[in-house]
Amino acid sequence: MTDDRSLARAVASLRGLAVGDAVGACYFIPLNQPLLTDRRLPPDPWFWTDDTEMACSVLAVLRDHGRADQNALARSFAAHHDFDRGYGAGVNRMLRLIRQEGADWREQAEGMFDGKGSWGNGAAMRVAPLGAWYGSADLDRVVAEATASAEVTHTHPEGVAGAVAVAVAAALATDTSSSGLSGHDFLDEIAERTPPGMVRDGIGNAMTLLPLTDPRSAAASLGNGRYISAPDTVPFCLWIAAKHLDDFETAFWDTACVGGDIDTTCAIVGGIVASRVGVAGIPAVWLKRCEALPEWVGVE
Repeated sequence: MTDDRSLARAVASLRGLAVGDAVGACYFIPLNQPLLTDRRLPPDPWFWTDDTEMACSVLAVLRDHGRADQNALARSFAAHHDFDRGYGAGVNRMLRLIRQEGADWREQAEGMFDGKGSWGNGAAMRVAPLGAWYGSADLDRVVAEATASAEVTHTHPEGVAGAVAVAVAAALATDTSSSGLSGHDFLDEIAERTPPGMVRDGIGNAMTLLPLTDPRSAAASLGNGRYISAPDTVPFCLWIAAKHLDDFETAFWDTACVGGDIDTTCAIVGGIVASRVGVAGIPAVWLKRCEALPEWVGVE
């Protein structure tokens, strides 16, 4: 039976993720990308990318199975795979083989990059609704479920670590009590739950950079997703979330202004911050101008 509170939190996170993704995608120019110099919204409509499409599967599987059932996730990812949404080449091939030829998702995921597995940011970009679903009460469960969700496409330890870190961040963000974590404590708790490696080291670096006010300065050290890896993407997103956990609009602009993989960084940040501020905390006009979520996800 679906817990209505879990579903409401996950839906809010998904909507924040989709808005961040869709608006961020308007600014994403892979080569010779200009930095944003003002905060004017782009013309609408705003169309979301693979980040949102895969996050919709995460929410749908949680709703239908009560956990990150890996087989169900693989089926959903493959069934709803839209080539034109901006998937990476490796995932495009993997999902096509699963859908058209019945390929084993385990073999496909483990075989990526000469058997090393992907350490890209794809598992992290879609996972915030999972963290919001479980909330802050059982972070061990969040870590286990985020790991399971990542392994369907990303088996490299850093790819998994990125998903774990973002899921824990979204889970912690759901604690809106006066004793809820923020700033340094927020990042410290995430780092404590993140497996050792480059992602966790990056979160440690993000803690030391919290006194900075210029996101460009933080991104110069933490990365901005330009290399499409979890270590180059997740620590900066968490730095932004730690600074602006109660302010969706400021969090978005401070993420977007540094360039890089803007749709993905803004999707991650949007999913985390919306886990805290809810749908009401996302600017209403942004929600209206964003492409609607797909009917199959069952979110009104």
